[in-house]
Amino acid sequence: MRLQRRRFSDSTDVRRFPLGTAEVVELGDLVIGRLEYQPGWRWVTEVKPVAGTEWCEHHHVLLSVSGRLRMQLADGAELETGPGEVAEIPPGHDAWVVGDAPWIGFDVAGMRTYGRSRDTTVDRVLASIVMTDIVDSTRIASDLGPSDWRNLISEHNRLAGEAIERRRGRVVKTTGDGLLAAFDGAEAAVRGATAIRQAARSLDLAIRCGVHSGEVEVTIDDLRGLAVHTAARVMGVAGPNEILVSATVRDLVDGSDLVFEDVGMHELKGLHGARQLYRLA
Repeated sequence: MRLQRRRFSDSTDVRRFPLGTAEVVELGDLVIGRLEYQPGWRWVTEVKPVAGTEWCEHHHVLLSVSGRLRMQLADGAELETGPGEVAEIPPGHDAWVVGDAPWIGFDVAGMRTYGRSRDTTVDRVLASIVMTDIVDSTRIASDLGPSDWRNLISEHNRLAGEAIERRRGRVVKTTGDGLLAAFDGAEAAVRGATAIRQAARSLDLAIRCGVHSGEVEVTIDDLRGLAVHTAARVMGVAGPNEILVSATVRDLVDGSDLVFEDVGMHELKGLHGARQLYRLA
């Protein structure tokens, strides 16, 4: 995490389709789009041929600046948004401009691949993702003060990094009070998560952890894709010192000596349907 700034006017990622334009900028893991749709624009007629899906399958968080936009979910539910309003749209929807004025707004959630062809070639690999964060980090930081908190986080990151390397993983990035790590295999990822938890305990810290396996897009200093978001959502369900894994991970480590407890089905924000999760025993 660092201070940074981008201009939409300097964007090299401009996606154009009939009656619409999306200017996209990236701030590390955050992808933001400035959208402008002309009167008559509708997703099902202008973007569907590019996306190749029956409905828009992106999760959007929109800030409307001018004009009006109406959204309809696959189940028929509708919502309209206008200037000064923020709207969240789950996957599985259509949208269209209302009235004779263009709709202009910003999207802070669904822009990584929105408006791109499904056939666009990207470098993707299979990986097992570990996401962690420190429980109650805000209170701890307040109690310790900035200097001691920085020292504690630095030591946590050092110990966690060593634990990950011992299991042939790599730290992709730190997140202020946690980290994202990648492993070649699911079992290595779960054992890496266990080692990270032990390192945190040695500093009297509790962490929560999520593990998921899937395809990711690799960049110089990051991993992107649905598998990363899924790991983060799994982590969000975990309690203090819990390691939760997806059903995918549980199936991949079948036959190992790792033991899991069924914690039921969970709705994970931004993902389709309830997901089965397991706790490392």
